[in-house]
Amino acid sequence: MPRLIRLYITQVAMGFVISAVFVGALLALNVGNLRHLITSSEIGLIALGMIWFMNGIVFAGVQFAYKIMSMAEKPQGPCRGTPVVDRFEPAVIRQETRAGR
Repeated sequence: MPRLIRLYITQVAMGFVISAVFVGALLALNVGNLRHLITSSEIGLIALGMIWFMNGIVFAGVQFAYKIMSMAEKPQGPCRGTPVVDRFEPAVIRQETRAGR
């Protein structure tokens, strides 16, 4: 299996694990009375699965993006940005006008 595909699968799995921890914390802290809503409803398990799955998609995307962006090469040597300006001077702009307008 190519390394990029393996990296994607592991990061997506990690995102869904993080989602499970997050949903567990939501239920443990009873945020918005969510625990009562899920346990007292007959479709509570479907709601719980949807919360976990939708958050899993978000966390998986963030996890993969973070991993990919952290793999970038660090710049070597001095920064070659714009030079520091020690003083500002106004620019003179001349414009010709037509008579009669």
